[in-house]
Amino acid sequence: MIFVIGGVFEGKKQFAEKQFSLLDDEILDGEKCDFEAVFSAKCVNNCHNLIKRLINNKIDPIEFTREIILRNSGLILIMDEIGCGIIPIERDDREYRELVGKCGCIIAEKSEAVIRIFCGIPNVIKGEI
Repeated sequence: MIFVIGGVFEGKKQFAEKQFSLLDDEILDGEKCDFEAVFSAKCVNNCHNLIKRLINNKIDPIEFTREIILRNSGLILIMDEIGCGIIPIERDDREYRELVGKCGCIIAEKSEAVIRIFCGIPNVIKGEI
């Protein structure tokens, strides 16, 4: 598994496309993809939005993340960093942010490589690419 993380509009998807020779149809969008399709996908962009949809559908995102690791260990996951900055006032927003962080930690632990993108520049923080 490979985990690409960074802020909004930092070039994560573009990096993954180039680095891993991904075609558009090989990248699922976590904002709208079928949940089951994640288990056979090559890449999932907007993983943080996938987590939000899981929560909204009453599916445990931590268990779903563990299932991804078991069933699709070659997956490339792209996630926005949402844990920095001001803590949200609304409880649901704080819980969402916490769950994204927990899932990110699980993914990072099990990934062979973790790459943080900042201003379009990759910084390998675990493994090699």
